[in-house]
Amino acid sequence: MCTHTNLKGSVMATTPHTVLITGTSSGIGLAAAVAAARAGWRTVATLRDTTRADALRKAAADAGVELDIRQLDVTSETSVAAAVDGVIADHGRLDAVVNNAGAGHLGTLENDSMEDIRKVMEVNFFGVLNVSKAVLPHLRACEGRLITVTSVGGVIGQPFNEAYCAAKFAVEGYMESLAPVARTLGVSVSVVEPGAVATEFVNNIGVDLGAAVEAGQYTDALRRYIDRTSRQFLDGSAQTPASAAEAVIEALHADRPAFRIQTTDWARAFVGSKLADLDGSAVQGLTAAWVA
Repeated sequence: MCTHTNLKGSVMATTPHTVLITGTSSGIGLAAAVAAARAGWRTVATLRDTTRADALRKAAADAGVELDIRQLDVTSETSVAAAVDGVIADHGRLDAVVNNAGAGHLGTLENDSMEDIRKVMEVNFFGVLNVSKAVLPHLRACEGRLITVTSVGGVIGQPFNEAYCAAKFAVEGYMESLAPVARTLGVSVSVVEPGAVATEFVNNIGVDLGAAVEAGQYTDALRRYIDRTSRQFLDGSAQTPASAAEAVIEALHADRPAFRIQTTDWARAFVGSKLADLDGSAVQGLTAAWVA
């Protein structure tokens, strides 16, 4: 039970607020965990495989902060419940949760198996719900906040990302619907929408981009998509994980965080093109050029 019932402004040093972050082995999750600890939060950094925590531990040591590193597999209700119960038992409160765990996927409907698509949904959508459902009672007790890292791909569907974008669309729709309901009980709900983040695309989609991609009749279009997208990650235009994590920390500290938060000016413009596109023609014209 929270001794302070309201989470606003800066963290109180005398009673550290507790944040749980999923998917902290690398990327935005790792950067957000270290940044939150540096900002004064008692940070529970979770990951599916704790043997992959070396980079996280090194980053924390380099920053001079302590992290509470725990195992949590977002696809397992048992694992989620054990992790959340452990946090409450050890720290007595849970003021904020950052759903960051996820996995990329590159493919298209004709070539993907239904099992492939279900796996993408399981991690990126149902995993978010598993964690959110388990933590909401504790967030209610603290009038805390639920923050989910989605993607600009949760607003704009992108070629060869059908399954991934479908999962992120689902997360955004769910959280957009949940937000006003949770707000009646004092819980703030937000989504953070990064664009291209350095190393994320290449390392997280399960495709060797250096190899020839064979996708049947879609091969030429897929190669054009990979060429176009890879340039974002190789020419320095992708933002760093630390930069993207700044938006997460801002959402933790803001008095009234926005529901939808983009991490760069490019992401704001990209998302804005969809929100102003009533008939879909602008977005289709934009993304069609990536594969034409």
